[in-house]
Amino acid sequence: MTISEVSQKYDISQDTLRYYERIGLIPRVNRNKSGIRDYTEEDCGWVEFIKCMRGAGLSVEVLVEYVRLYLEDGSEKTLKARKDLLIEQRKQLVARLEEMQKVLARLDYKISVLS
Repeated sequence: MTISEVSQKYDISQDTLRYYERIGLIPRVNRNKSGIRDYTEEDCGWVEFIKCMRGAGLSVEVLVEYVRLYLEDGSEKTLKARKDLLIEQRKQLVARLEEMQKVLARLDYKISVLS
């Protein structure tokens, strides 16, 4: 897949995809004979994963660390570290969700008293 096709499929700008690759947020994408990025299914899996995690609020720095750990020494040696990282991010996400539930309840209340 070309960068244009990946950009359209995942609704991410081409500049963002290039940036993600440059900073190590997605592993280096192979290029064809003409030097054009040629995304594989595995590359697309990374794009999808990163988009999902960013949408959930995980920071670029945390995700770069996750990718670095995954690519380090065949990934099996870093399994615990990656799992711990994701568990910590999940805890933070749950806390944010609880806070958002409180805000939503307050908004619902305000809307109801104004009706």
